[in-house]
Amino acid sequence: MAQTEETADIGGVRERPAGRGWPGVVAVAGATFTVVTSELLPVGLLTPIGDALEVTDGTAGLTLTVTGLVGAVSAPILTPLLGRFDRRTVLCSLMGLLTAGNLLAAWTPDYAVMVAARVLVGIGMGGVWAIAAGLAVRLVPSRSVGSATSLIFSGIAVASVLGVPAGAYVGELAGWRAAFAAAGVLGLVVLVGLAVLLPRLPAEEEVRLGGVMRLCGDARVRTGLAVVALLVTGHFAAYTYVRPVLEEVSGVRAGTIGTLLLVYGVAGVAGNFAAGAGAARSPRSTLLVISAVLASTIALVPVLGGSVLTAGVLLAVWGLSYGGVSVSTQAWLLASAPGAREAASALFVGVFNGAIALGALAGGLAADGAGVMAVMWWGGGLAAAALAVTALGKSPSSGRP
Repeated sequence: MAQTEETADIGGVRERPAGRGWPGVVAVAGATFTVVTSELLPVGLLTPIGDALEVTDGTAGLTLTVTGLVGAVSAPILTPLLGRFDRRTVLCSLMGLLTAGNLLAAWTPDYAVMVAARVLVGIGMGGVWAIAAGLAVRLVPSRSVGSATSLIFSGIAVASVLGVPAGAYVGELAGWRAAFAAAGVLGLVVLVGLAVLLPRLPAEEEVRLGGVMRLCGDARVRTGLAVVALLVTGHFAAYTYVRPVLEEVSGVRAGTIGTLLLVYGVAGVAGNFAAGAGAARSPRSTLLVISAVLASTIALVPVLGGSVLTAGVLLAVWGLSYGGVSVSTQAWLLASAPGAREAASALFVGVFNGAIALGALAGGLAADGAGVMAVMWWGGGLAAAALAVTALGKSPSSGRP
């Protein structure tokens, strides 16, 4: 196959020459950061949202459940449905939908409109996340694909640990509606960046829904998805309600919540890069450590979180461990299905967001039925179950996809 100035064809995959695709990779990383931040925004704003819309904390938490559930369904469906369209066009359209959802949430006069807004966010989030996973190989030379993929997924990891405290800070300074409006503005900026920095990305290989589902026949994939489901469900059952828990256990004021969540976030970023290096060598060993630390830390919050200092320490350890979940589980799945990256990523996104929805729902039921402390025990128990599955299930021989 002849090589041109613009692209080369390597192994049937179009590849950008060195240095030409990295701005596009940065734009895609910005997109993953924005969609996951938008998804998780209610976590640090549950109390003011519930007060403004006149619903309980458990009901307010359903704004996260709805988004996660829609994202879980849309990711494996949109990937094959939009497979024949240019990826740049698809990403820009989905970012536009997500932006509209955030702006609608900022304006919402009641809970019903908020739910509708969160549905739009879920569709945009699920589609962007699933499609972004397979773009690195089309933007940079083959020798840089690993680094580019890590950068794209770092947007997800950083959003998972910094998006919540950022939203909490904006909400404290200017109100929860301002936090959603800021997310809408960020989405618009990223949309422009995608349109300007990405090259044309015409459809290459058709991904069928049946092919995505057939990956579940691989024991390594099934084990990885089970670990994702347990860890993420347990984490969000507890973390969705971390604000009311901290207010009840530690007696912290609203202004201190943002600081504690920032401590969590900074530790989470460090955990992301530490776990990424470990997962490249052994995803099983890395996830064993993550699961054990999460299980013990979450369960200890009601016991040892009685002061701001101990609560901050526990949140730092929590963030350090959870910050490595997305990169480690993604490494597990890509190593399990190296020839089906986009299909594996669609499954990963579907299960990940389904687990977010289930965790928020289970946490809401526990919070409304047994009190917010119950969500900590529930979350810790699920992380312990993930530890058992990781230890006993079949894993890929290497973390390298």
